[in-house]
Amino acid sequence: MEKRVALILTGGGARAAYQVGVLKAIAEFLPRRAHSPFPIICGTSAGALNAATLAVNAKNFSMGVQYLVNTWKNFHANQIYRTDVVGVFNNTMLWLAGMLFSAIGINRLHQVSLLDNSPLVELLDDLLPCEKIQESIDEGYLHALSITASGYGSGQSVTFYQGVKHLLPWRRTGRVGVPTQIGIKHLLASSALPFMFPATPINREYFGDGTMRQTAPISPALHLGATRVLIIGVTVNGHAERPERADDNEYPTLARIAGHALNSIFLDSMEVDLERLKKINDLVAIMPDEMRERANLRHVDVLVVSPSQPIEKIAERYTSELPWTIRLLLRLIGVRRHSGGTLVSYLLSEKKFCRALIDLGYRDALQRRDEILGFLDVKPHHDVDMPQ
Repeated sequence: MEKRVALILTGGGARAAYQVGVLKAIAEFLPRRAHSPFPIICGTSAGALNAATLAVNAKNFSMGVQYLVNTWKNFHANQIYRTDVVGVFNNTMLWLAGMLFSAIGINRLHQVSLLDNSPLVELLDDLLPCEKIQESIDEGYLHALSITASGYGSGQSVTFYQGVKHLLPWRRTGRVGVPTQIGIKHLLASSALPFMFPATPINREYFGDGTMRQTAPISPALHLGATRVLIIGVTVNGHAERPERADDNEYPTLARIAGHALNSIFLDSMEVDLERLKKINDLVAIMPDEMRERANLRHVDVLVVSPSQPIEKIAERYTSELPWTIRLLLRLIGVRRHSGGTLVSYLLSEKKFCRALIDLGYRDALQRRDEILGFLDVKPHHDVDMPQ
C-alpha cells in the first residue's frame, strides 16, 4: 500500500491560529518550494479554513503556510463577525426573539445566532479560490481534501470530500462521506460555531460546526487512504498538568456553561478517538497476518501536536482586545476579567491573541522537530534555531 500522510486540523474558532504556528515551523523544516507533505488534508470547524488554504496551495506548501500566517497575524474580529453596534444589537435581539418564538412553537426566523458572520463570507469569497483545489488534485499534489459539517436535520456528521476519482463514499452509524466540489458554503457550514454563528444550507439541509456529532474525527482520513496521521490539536496536550477541582459555591454563569459546552464539543471526541485507535493498534500488533487481512485492519501511526500551555489562560490576557460591543455582550452573559477565558478563546479573532498562539505553535513544533521530521520521513532543509 502506498504511504500517505494525512493532516487533521481540528476545530476551535480563534484557537486555530495555533495550527498556523505549527505549520510555519514544518514549512521551515522542508526545502523551499516543496509541495505539501500531506497528500490528504482533513479540516473541521475553523481548521477547515486552514485546510482549504493548504489544499489550494498544495503545489507550494511554504507559500500556503505564509498566506495563513499573514492572514491570522493581522486578523480583527470584524473580519469574522459584525462588531458594530447595529450589527451586534440586531442579531442579539433576533437571537432572543428566536428563542422566544421557538419556546411557543413558532419558527419563522431563519437566522437564529448570537453573532452575524457575514464579514467572514465576504473574506472567504475574496481570498480563497476554491476552484484551485481541483488543480492541486489534477497535478498530483493533493490526494483528497475533506471538510466535515454536522447536519441539523439528519443529525449526521457529514464529511464532504474532493479527491482522486477512485475514492468511494462511505456510510457508518451517524456519519457519512459524500463526494462533492468543495466551496465556500462547506467552509462556512463546518465553522458555524453552535449558537454563535448561523447554520448554512447545503443540498436542502442546514449544517453547523463540524465538530458536533463528530464521534470519529480520525475516520475521514482513513477512509481517504491515509496510512499515518498528523493531528494538530487546539487543547493542551495530555502530558500537561491538569487543574485540580476547586471548591466553588458560585452558580456557573452562562459564559462558563457555554465555554464548558464548547470544550465538550471540540475536545472530547478527539481524545476518545485517539484512545480507540490506540486499542486497535495494540490489537493489530498481536493478530496473525491472515486474521488481520480478513478483518481489514492495519496499524496506523499517529502523531499529535498540541498546545503546551492552556489557550484559555492566554485568552484571558487579551480579552480587552475585543471590540467594546463584543466585550459588553460577553459581560452580560458572565465573562469577567479573569474568568470566561474558555468562551473568549473561541471568539478572540484579534491579531495580538492570534500572534501569541502562532508563536506558541511555532515553539512547540520546534521542540519536536526531530519527531515531526521522522514521522513525515523527510530530510530537513536546514537547521532551525531552537527557542530558548
